[in-house]
Amino acid sequence: MQTVAGPVFRFAPSPNGFLHLGHAYSALLNQELAREVGGRLILRLEDLDTSRCRATFARAIEEDLTWLGLVWEAPVRVQSEHLHDYGRALDRLLAAGLVYGSSASRGEIAAEVRRLEAETGTAWRRDPDGAPLFPRSSLGGKTLRQRPAAGLPIRLDMAAALNGGVALSWQEAGSGPEGQRGEIWADPAAWGDIVVARKEVAASYHLAVVVDDALQGVTTVVRGQDLFQATAVQRLLQHHLGIAPPLYHHHPLIRGGAREKLSKSLASKSLRALRAEGATVLDIRRAVGL
Repeated sequence: MQTVAGPVFRFAPSPNGFLHLGHAYSALLNQELAREVGGRLILRLEDLDTSRCRATFARAIEEDLTWLGLVWEAPVRVQSEHLHDYGRALDRLLAAGLVYGSSASRGEIAAEVRRLEAETGTAWRRDPDGAPLFPRSSLGGKTLRQRPAAGLPIRLDMAAALNGGVALSWQEAGSGPEGQRGEIWADPAAWGDIVVARKEVAASYHLAVVVDDALQGVTTVVRGQDLFQATAVQRLLQHHLGIAPPLYHHHPLIRGGAREKLSKSLASKSLRALRAEGATVLDIRRAVGL
C-alpha cells in the first residue's frame, strides 16, 4: 500500500447526480480540516454504479467544487479505472476462504425473508440501514477460492471473517448520530454477509473504499453520520486486507425543511440550481453553518 507523508483528506462523491448542500458541507469541511493541520485534499469519483453514473455528472462535480473554492491534488482517482486494484483485494479474501458466491436476486432474498418471517412469526434481522440480512442458511452459497468465470455476486462470510473472536475498533474524531466519540468498538456482524463484489463489477462500495483510502494514503476520512455504522464492516475488511485504519470524522447531515436527509434520489435542490437562482458561495457557506 502507498505511504504518503503528512495528513491526507479526501472528498469522494458518486457522479450519479448533481451535488447538493450536503455535499457542499462535506467538501468544505474536508478542506477546512485539511488546512488546519497543513494537510492535503484529494478528490475521488466513486463511479462503480455503472447504471447511474454519468460523465456529465463527473464534470459537473468538478465545476461545482471549483465554484465553491475547493483546491485538490491531481490526478482525480476514478474508481472505474482501477478495477484491477479491487480484484487483487478480492483475490486475497478468496484465498483466505472468507467469501462465497450466491446468485440470489434482491427479489428472491425479499421473498425468502417474507417466507421465513411467516414461518417463524418473528421479524427477520435487519442491518443498520434497514435491509434484511442475507438468509444463507436457506438460500445457500458455495465458498469460493478463486473468482468465478462468469459474473456472480460474491458475499463476505461474516462468521468466517469473525472466527477467532476478532475485536476491532476505530478512532472517532467527529461523532456518531448519538454523539459517540473516541474509541468506537466495531460490530460488523450487524451487517451480515455483505456483498463484496457485484455481478457486473468485481467490487462493492465497502471493498473499493477501503482499498482506495489505503492506496491514496488517506489519513483522515471526513464524511456524513449516515456512514458511521458502515465503518464497522470497513474495519473488518481492513483487518483481513492488512490495511491500517485512518482516523474517522463523521459529521452531522444537512437536512431539508422536513428534516429529511438531502439526497439525489429525492431530487434535493442542487448547487447548480441554487447558483442559477443567484446564490453566492458565501450564501452556501452560511446555509451549511460554515
